[in-house]
Amino acid sequence: MKPWMYPLFIVIGASCYGILSTIIKLAIHDGFTASEAVTSQYYTGFILAFIIFLFARRGVPKLQGSGPVLIAGLFTAITGTVYGKSVEYMPASLAVVLLFQFTWIGMLFDCVAAKRLPKRAEVISLLFLFGGTILAAGLIDVDVSGIPWQGWAWGLAAAVSFAAFVMANQTPVPGMDVVTRLFLMSLFATIAITFFQSPEIIWNGKLAEGLWLYGAILGVFGIVLPIFLFSIGVPKVGAGMSSILSAMELPVAIMASMLLLGERLTLLQFLGIFLVLFGMTFPAMLQRLSLHKRQRIKQLE
Repeated sequence: MKPWMYPLFIVIGASCYGILSTIIKLAIHDGFTASEAVTSQYYTGFILAFIIFLFARRGVPKLQGSGPVLIAGLFTAITGTVYGKSVEYMPASLAVVLLFQFTWIGMLFDCVAAKRLPKRAEVISLLFLFGGTILAAGLIDVDVSGIPWQGWAWGLAAAVSFAAFVMANQTPVPGMDVVTRLFLMSLFATIAITFFQSPEIIWNGKLAEGLWLYGAILGVFGIVLPIFLFSIGVPKVGAGMSSILSAMELPVAIMASMLLLGERLTLLQFLGIFLVLFGMTFPAMLQRLSLHKRQRIKQLE
């Protein structure tokens, strides 16, 4: 597999996460709760992952050495739960900004684990991402004085949890293929979500009322595709750069809201999206320029 494909997998996986909030809003519009939509996401995602595992492997998965997968699955469930709690206390736009603090938190985790300082390109990239996130989320005119401390706590907890999820995905498990990793991670996440959300959808008839359709969409784009792509890409790219590339989630979330919910995109939001995209690609552009410069110097010699 070509090296450029691994960062692309991270970007596509993050883009999948970006449409989830819009699909959940559509489910709420149809009379379901956010908790029911999230629960259907994990349950249907696990069923799809199980079907893929049966066709691809047809055996009992080995649990030896699956600690990192268990941790990643737990943090997947925790992120969805605490992010939902933050939205209960504050505007969704502000909750998104708090969630996106995972970019620098993930970079911090990676620096601590690797015992290194952040690179100059990474720091500059994070500054663009932070500024772009504030503009893209439309926070310029938002009054935050009346928001309770619980909202800030839940929002930052979501950021820490998602950063931990990316970090856990960085750890390879010897002898475990991506399909098995997908199955086990979705299994652990589903078990965890059962205690946090609404398992009663299994027997209260909500799935038959149309929740299954939202669950199928959320399961594909919230469980199967991102976990599969992150499991391939993160070990090759690294947790720090993966956190930066995962910022693609925000522009996709805003564009999905505009296309499917009819929300307007202001000029400041458009500028914010541009800054986010620039911040994502800045390290790669700087690396490319540095490589080109070294090649020119070598040719002159």
